[in-house]
Amino acid sequence: MLLLAWLPWWIDLPLLLAVVAVQLVQPARLHGHDDQLRLALRWGLAGLLLAVYRSLQGHQLALTLSLLAALSGFSLLVLLESWLKHKPVRNRALAASAPEWRELALAPVGPAAEIVELQLPAWTQLDDAVQDNPVGITWHTRHRCRVGGEVYLEHVEPRVSIAPGQRWLVLPITAGRGVVLYDRTRAKQYRLRGWQLYGWHGGEAWLSRGDDRPPLALSHVLGQDQGEE
Repeated sequence: MLLLAWLPWWIDLPLLLAVVAVQLVQPARLHGHDDQLRLALRWGLAGLLLAVYRSLQGHQLALTLSLLAALSGFSLLVLLESWLKHKPVRNRALAASAPEWRELALAPVGPAAEIVELQLPAWTQLDDAVQDNPVGITWHTRHRCRVGGEVYLEHVEPRVSIAPGQRWLVLPITAGRGVVLYDRTRAKQYRLRGWQLYGWHGGEAWLSRGDDRPPLALSHVLGQDQGEE
């Protein structure tokens, strides 16, 4: 302000207009310095008014003309700040780093698809002659067996399908009413009525309710239809 007050007004005016142009253009290198530019314009305008008053000294209307110039200058400054505040933000640095429409059009939509290839279940028959087997099933009666130490599976058929990795065991419920899944790691069993074993994928059972319906992963089925004994 002191520098502009000391310089002639016809030098101050182009300098202030340059600051206004910088605020209107908003170059990327000056992004984040809006407050400094606004203060520079305010104090610079005050210095310009002092230079105008100094140049009009000896004129009988010097004070009046200086006040009119101050009113006009600060009114324009308020309008400029209001327009800069409400105009859409245009960040050229972000626009330059944003992908073009061609890249967006060719980019894949959504996550990459995963092809699930199910391994058909292999069933091992359990009869009265086979009392023990590698997965720890002990057959007691016609529709009752023991898995591990003290876990009993009731009303099941004498056949089992073992998951890859041997964590899960699946036994059909009698009369085809569903399946019983036994988690050997957690020693928990799940009785799912109306579901049938469709296949295995990644050590997880995939179940279906019929040939006309797509199979679902066990994690999805347990979230909808979970029964535990």
